[in-house]
Amino acid sequence: MEISLTRVYKSGGTNGTLTLNGHFLCFTIELPWRENKRLISCIPEGVYELQPRFSDKHKAHLQVLDVFNRSQILIHGANDAFRELQGCIAPVMQLTGIGTGIQSQRALQKLLSLCHQARDKKEPILLNINSNRYEYLKQIQQTHT
Repeated sequence: MEISLTRVYKSGGTNGTLTLNGHFLCFTIELPWRENKRLISCIPEGVYELQPRFSDKHKAHLQVLDVFNRSQILIHGANDAFRELQGCIAPVMQLTGIGTGIQSQRALQKLLSLCHQARDKKEPILLNINSNRYEYLKQIQQTHT
């Protein structure tokens, strides 16, 4: 199973859309891109393996494996990237602003259910992170006109 995360980068945070086989799953919120710096940046674009994980703090969630120069990158519930994330990804059902959303636990449960189904079938769970280049170019053009 390969889930796609298509991002739009803003100075105040990173918003994204998660899809599976072209079908919308939920939105995501993250910290802004800050050169992959630990605790203050979203992670680089690329393809990563996901692994279900459990901790006392986040309960059931996912871990993003093999992120260059980073560790403990998680996909867990959060509704405000700056208050609740340290380089991780939070799924949300609805975006409320740049780096903010609502109903994160509901979105996370939807994602976890799909991941557990894939694990039961012994399928690898992959996350393909890319960006919406059109949106980025449109923003650059507006800045320089």
